[in-house]
Amino acid sequence: MSEPSKFRRVAVLGTGLIGGSFALAVKRQIPGVVVAGYDRPEELQKARSRGAIDEACADIPGAVGGAALVYIALPIVAAIRSLGEVAAAAETGALVTDACSTKAAICREAAEQFRANLGAKFLGGHPMAGREASGIENADATLLHGARYVLVGVEPGDKLPEDARVEAFVGLLEKMGAEPVWFDAETHDWAAGIVSHLPQLVSIALGRVIEDETDETGLPVSLAGGGLRDALRLAASPYSVWRDICLTNTENVRRALDRMEQAVEYLRTHLTSRELEKEFRAANEAYKALQKGQ
Repeated sequence: MSEPSKFRRVAVLGTGLIGGSFALAVKRQIPGVVVAGYDRPEELQKARSRGAIDEACADIPGAVGGAALVYIALPIVAAIRSLGEVAAAAETGALVTDACSTKAAICREAAEQFRANLGAKFLGGHPMAGREASGIENADATLLHGARYVLVGVEPGDKLPEDARVEAFVGLLEKMGAEPVWFDAETHDWAAGIVSHLPQLVSIALGRVIEDETDETGLPVSLAGGGLRDALRLAASPYSVWRDICLTNTENVRRALDRMEQAVEYLRTHLTSRELEKEFRAANEAYKALQKGQ
């Protein structure tokens, strides 16, 4: 495995929760690394005060120039739009990767944009980690520890690409405590639609029902306990993050919502039937499998 220390200068585009956490982890794992950040001026100031970046850059070329590793942690649509500038400014031999929650759209655009810079390599990625609270204020150098980190380029079981840059990045992720796993973009987007995007939207729908049903006395919220807080944790996530996910994974999200609608309708139909027990058993098994996999 190539040494992550080959990344002496790292550009982080988007210094919020994910980008900021990655930058903090990079500084912990690569002594002497220089991290250049690109974001809104007020966000860069906060990132610098937290020690996540060394240089605050007003534009993409200023951040990307000279970087051996470019980490794009912008919202998905902004990340896609940035690829032309990134590809034009990336050094020959640089590795460019992203942390976006959907992969097919950005990998297609990257394939187009990087044709003019074949010396740089784009590697799609998605850390399966996060928090309901966004922003550099909530960034944590240990955020990726114990999390699966999807890398795009081959199907599970296929031979991994022989590229020293990719090997170095995989080594860096492992030093951060992440577990790199390889998938093709379409498989990732289908799976993420079920295990990530659907739970988010179900939590939003539940929150809307609770909001609409709550009267001027505070009922029924005033009777709620920890169970409702657990179910609504994801509802604290900002629309600004999820808008682009829904825009770039629409069909998978719709399919997941259709399956949820069918499941809810089945429960409604069998509220007084012993068939309901089967649904509880199936859900119990899903929870056990999730716990076992953590």
